[in-house]
Amino acid sequence: MIERSHLKIIKALADNGTLTAAANALFLTQSALSHQIRYLEKKLEVSLWQKDGRQIRLTQAGELILQVARQVLPVLEQTEKTVKAYGEGRQGILRVGVECHPCYQWLKGILADYLIAMPEMDVDIVSKFQFSGLEGLLNHHIDLLVTPDMVKKKGVHYEPMFDYELVLLVANVNRLAAKTSVTPEMLADEVLFTFPISHDRLDVFTQFLLPASVTPKTKPMESVDLMVQMVSLNRGVTVLPNWLAEELSQSLAVSVVRLGKSGLHKTLSAAVRTQDLDINYMQTFIDLGKQHVTPTYA
Repeated sequence: MIERSHLKIIKALADNGTLTAAANALFLTQSALSHQIRYLEKKLEVSLWQKDGRQIRLTQAGELILQVARQVLPVLEQTEKTVKAYGEGRQGILRVGVECHPCYQWLKGILADYLIAMPEMDVDIVSKFQFSGLEGLLNHHIDLLVTPDMVKKKGVHYEPMFDYELVLLVANVNRLAAKTSVTPEMLADEVLFTFPISHDRLDVFTQFLLPASVTPKTKPMESVDLMVQMVSLNRGVTVLPNWLAEELSQSLAVSVVRLGKSGLHKTLSAAVRTQDLDINYMQTFIDLGKQHVTPTYA
């Protein structure tokens, strides 16, 4: 069987022209190199090189192996570098799952910095799960889950990145715009734009409206941009993280109102499999996430 060392020998002979120069390039003695060549020729039952004065000329069989060496050796070298980078956590694909629709705005800020910090990494963003994001993490469909909901599960570590508050976004002309905070009852007659998620997974329902037995009319929307536009036209209201709502209020005719006197507080976390926590590229993402505590909407 032809081994990598044999390919390197044939390439060294072709590149250097003499047995002595080839031996020096391979950090071998001339006798050791001659022995390895003879061993390979015996194994293959064919002559691989001939002397032409002081120079070496490869036979037809030697030229064939040389072609293979020039193709295979660079591939093997690059593969070794890549595998080493995987082991050191410098290269690979980080598959990020997202369970929070507004978090895409936050991701815009972190992804550019992450790819600059980890130039050999690639990132895949996954938002559609057959089951749940947590199951996707445990089943290795994703490597890291960005989520505002911490569900304790064996083998999963939650790393808090930053705290935020869910707030109500209303048009400046809306009757609620002058309020510093609202009660659930104040939303009873409003149209509430929501993301296409069941009410039992929306904090505004589970922690604010349903305990007060209030169920306003809702309109699900996929797009944050469209939702905000409809709010600015006073066609309804919506609930967003304060970092996004406050940014929007600087450029649009909308106002930010607190949900209840104490507010509705949340923490955005990165969920990872416990055994993967110390991987370099995972830690880099989490560290950058903690730095981007005031994401920019663009």
